[in-house]
This record gives sequence, structure tokens and C-alpha cells, in this order.
Amino acid sequence: MRAMILAAGRGERMRPLTDRTPKPLLPVGGLPLIGWHIRRLAAAGITDLVINHAWLGEQIEAALGDGAAFGVRIAYSREGQALETAGGIATALPLLGEEPFLVVNGDVLTDVDFTTLAERAESLDGTLAHLVMVDNPVHHPAGDFGLLADGRLSTNPADGVSLTFAGIGVYHPALFADTPPHQPAKLAPLLRAAMADGRVGGERHTGLWLDVGTADRLAEADAIAQHWAR
Repeated sequence: MRAMILAAGRGERMRPLTDRTPKPLLPVGGLPLIGWHIRRLAAAGITDLVINHAWLGEQIEAALGDGAAFGVRIAYSREGQALETAGGIATALPLLGEEPFLVVNGDVLTDVDFTTLAERAESLDGTLAHLVMVDNPVHHPAGDFGLLADGRLSTNPADGVSLTFAGIGVYHPALFADTPPHQPAKLAPLLRAAMADGRVGGERHTGLWLDVGTADRLAEADAIAQHWAR
């Protein structure tokens, strides 16, 4: 299967660090932050990757090249301006193919098992998406969606177990069928519409997940990855 790493964001909350360096290239444990995703995807046997970029994207291409150094093949989806998540994915669909694909935010650090998640892509069973959910972090206590007992997700976090979307999921291309490429579009409305039809599943990840959205969390991520690198 193919995977897409989202790397087009400006990283406003990380300024001034991101004024001259795109957030996915900020160093974490001796690697660019995005490098940990690439390593884990490669270890799971997922070697055809798509990376979108906008802000300082030429730096991302210069640092990662064609992916050979990581044992993967990277294709780039270049955006003149950041297109939001759904817009970026819709624009990259020609590179992702017609089968379900995995998507991961480039600005998180996680030990999610991509091997197991790839297996989910082979058994979507009519659903349009399968999302990885995590316990609500301190900076997002209200959560995003509710995980129901049957494994489906509800738009109401109060239904079932209130959890936060990890920015990691498996998607069927059909979810983006009505999303025009090269135009900004948010992912949440697509997911909510599909949830209303009972077509979005989820799973709870209880391992490591860190949204690297502030300088403090970047330092935390660096400390974790330094331990991984030993």
C-alpha cells in the first residue's frame, strides 16, 4: 500500500523555529521529525510514500531526496499554498492510486504500529476511513469524536469514549471524490458526513503519541527520540 505524510503546514505556533526551517525538518533525536515516520513506515514494509509540501518545501525535497537513503520511494505533491488536509490529499490522489492508503501528520511523534494499520486498509468493509484515536491530551480535553462499542466513530465525543484524533488514518479514495484538487478543503466535514452514515471506524492507541506543536513539546519529542536512537 501507499502512505502519505502531511508536511505542508506553516507551523505558526513553532515560530521563530519554523521561519527558516519547515516543521517536519526540525531535529528530533538526531533525525528530522519526519524521518521517524519514514523509518517506521519502511520497517512496516510501506515503501511507496507521498509527501506534500508548501512552506519551504524545497528544503524538504533537498533533505529527503527520492527516499533511497531510507529505503523508500518518495513522490512529492507540491502545493503553491497549503491546501488544508482534505485539499492536500485530494490533490495528491493521482500519486496515491485507487486503493485505500495510509495518511499521517508530519508533526506528530508516535509508536503506532503501521503494520497493523496497513492490514486495516485491506478490510475497510465499505467504510471510508479508519482513524487512530488517542486519549485526550491536556491541551485538547474535550476530544474530537466518540468511539462506540462496535468500533465506529461518532461525531459526538460524548457518545461512547471521548477521544482525540491522532492525525493518523486509513482512507478510501472515495472519501475525497467530491473534493476538488488544488483548492483548500478541511478534512473534518468529510469525516463527520461519513460518520453520520456509519462509515468511519476507529481504534484507540494507548502507546506513545505526541503532537509536536510547541517548542516545549519539541523538546519532549527530542528527549524521547534520543532514547530511541540509543
